[in-house]
Amino acid sequence: MINGCINRSDCVTVQTGTDWINMQIRIIRVFISLLATYGCWFASGAPAIIPAPPRLAAEGYLLMDADSGHVLVEHNSQQRLPPASLTKIMTSYVAAAEIGSGRLKQDEEASISVKAWQKQGSKMFVKEGTKVRVIDLLRGIIVQSGNDASIALAEHIAGGEDAFADVMNQHAALLGMRDTNFVNATGWPDEDHYTTAADLVKLTRALIVDYPEHYKLYREKDFTYGAPGEIPKKQLNRNRLLWRDKSVDGVKTGYTEAAGYCLVSSAVRKGMRLITVVMGATSEESRVTESQKLLSYGFRYFETLNLYDAEETLRTVRVWGGEKRSIDLGLQQPVIITVPRGTKADLEASMTVQGVIKAPFSKGESLGTLSVTNGETTVADVPMVALVSVEEAGFFQRIWDAVLLFFTQMFSVDPLQV
Repeated sequence: MINGCINRSDCVTVQTGTDWINMQIRIIRVFISLLATYGCWFASGAPAIIPAPPRLAAEGYLLMDADSGHVLVEHNSQQRLPPASLTKIMTSYVAAAEIGSGRLKQDEEASISVKAWQKQGSKMFVKEGTKVRVIDLLRGIIVQSGNDASIALAEHIAGGEDAFADVMNQHAALLGMRDTNFVNATGWPDEDHYTTAADLVKLTRALIVDYPEHYKLYREKDFTYGAPGEIPKKQLNRNRLLWRDKSVDGVKTGYTEAAGYCLVSSAVRKGMRLITVVMGATSEESRVTESQKLLSYGFRYFETLNLYDAEETLRTVRVWGGEKRSIDLGLQQPVIITVPRGTKADLEASMTVQGVIKAPFSKGESLGTLSVTNGETTVADVPMVALVSVEEAGFFQRIWDAVLLFFTQMFSVDPLQV
């Protein structure tokens, strides 16, 4: 008989209070053992799995996070290649800069020359002897990729296409496009007309950041224009990604026999903007699908993190011999980084500040360094600067601070914290 039962099969085991407590103690011990063994794994999450970058059927290509400037994928990105109509990104950039400076108005009219009217290739279909508004020429360049519109705008801004190409090259130099040379405003083939995927991504990033209102023209899917006395023609934007992917809002296509099929594209998903450059693809469809591969890879496996804002206070430190006793240290620019998804918890930040900070110094002067690491990789290393200027204190205050600093250092007290 077990606990009063006649047959074992008829019995129900009854646990006493002590038995129940002992069982719970055993469960807790097992849980603690598991936590000790796997706690770090649970805390940090499973290791991030990032596949190898896609390999594209193109001569040169590049994928960049527009906010951080981090290059995620590149192949032959420094190779000088003919850009075809990707040139017109710079043509429109120059116009945006002229509009931004007030030297050019969108509603002013440009005269159409014989040279512009006769230019072959893709056209806006302007007519010689007529006048066209600058904003219409810009749409003709950006949406319709019109060679005639590009020449007309170049002549209106600089007096001639050669002079305009010189302006283009000056802007390229300012943007750090070291492997670029323009000889025309259209991308018409010329052995001295070249650029690289790396330079094009610099240009596109500057266009988006510096002239966001102008950049909105690049998302327009069609434009209708008709010269006086002619039937207006509706032409579609050649960038097929505008129809295939709602997150895409630009940028520009290009094609010549020498350049192959080219496409610069940009897209935004959940606040993350990527820019792709594909040069020398084998077909119109290929430049689209290859660009999609880059965008999919970037958005799926990486994320953009805004770690610190510009002029955000990171540390407050003691000032010696100054009119202010303490100041805040921060950054001149925001710290934005791109990391593989799933590695955010691995980020670590450290600050190094000068041992003794003495006045005078100006706002923006570097007084330390902020370093951010992801595992063994340094992802940011930027100066920490004074967020205000501090003038030198009066004579007696300087003497007092010198004495106090002497004893502070003698007794090994941190002079930044006194």
